[in-house]
Amino acid sequence: MNRKKTYIGIAVIVLVFGIIVIPKIIDRVMKGEVVKNNRLNVVDADTVENTGDLSYININGKDRKVPHFEFINQDGDTITEDTYKGKVFLVEFFFTRCPTICIPMNKNLVRIQNEFKDNPNFGIASFSIDPEYDQPEVLKEYTEQYGITDPDWNLMTGDREKIYELANVGFNLLAQENPDIDGNFQHSGLFALVDQNGFIRSRRDDFGNPLIYYRGFIPEGTPETEEGETSQIAILIEDINKLLNKNKKN
Repeated sequence: MNRKKTYIGIAVIVLVFGIIVIPKIIDRVMKGEVVKNNRLNVVDADTVENTGDLSYININGKDRKVPHFEFINQDGDTITEDTYKGKVFLVEFFFTRCPTICIPMNKNLVRIQNEFKDNPNFGIASFSIDPEYDQPEVLKEYTEQYGITDPDWNLMTGDREKIYELANVGFNLLAQENPDIDGNFQHSGLFALVDQNGFIRSRRDDFGNPLIYYRGFIPEGTPETEEGETSQIAILIEDINKLLNKNKKN
């Protein structure tokens, strides 16, 4: 008899749980909400749908906006996040003596630069992870070498610790010294896309997950061909246009 009462009690609890909790879960799923963690998150689907179909990215549970920075560019000018206010822009971490991934990365950025030539609402922010060597005059020479002509493409140098904090904490993009690899510095090779209000944005994959960042190149050994790299940059160009066109509609 006691066992029968126990079963009845459990059944009642399950029934109450189903009545109260399950509708809430279904409602969240229908809205496309995701459970937040302490790394990378997005806002609900309703907000994404109304802002160019691109997700907002949350870094380490903090504000989705680009954190404050203040560095010197290739012309010796002081550049901050406010320099890009009202612009769609890309962020990369690189260094001029990089013998490997920076070469295809910056060639791809030049391609994107040329795609948005003379558009005052687009820019690029490149931060050197070898700032002791990459002084303004070195960065200036680099712009000439790679055909960097966009006045809103700033190659920046400054306090080393602040640059590394911006990369590893602010953007959660790997940047570190590594004497075991060519060039002695290691970084992710990814581009971050930022909208006109300073929010980090990304498209979602076929399963609804945010892609977070965009590949600046195809690593050696991956099954993707050169065409795959081209498609990656084409996707990024498409998403930049989404943000630029969204601003026009508003």
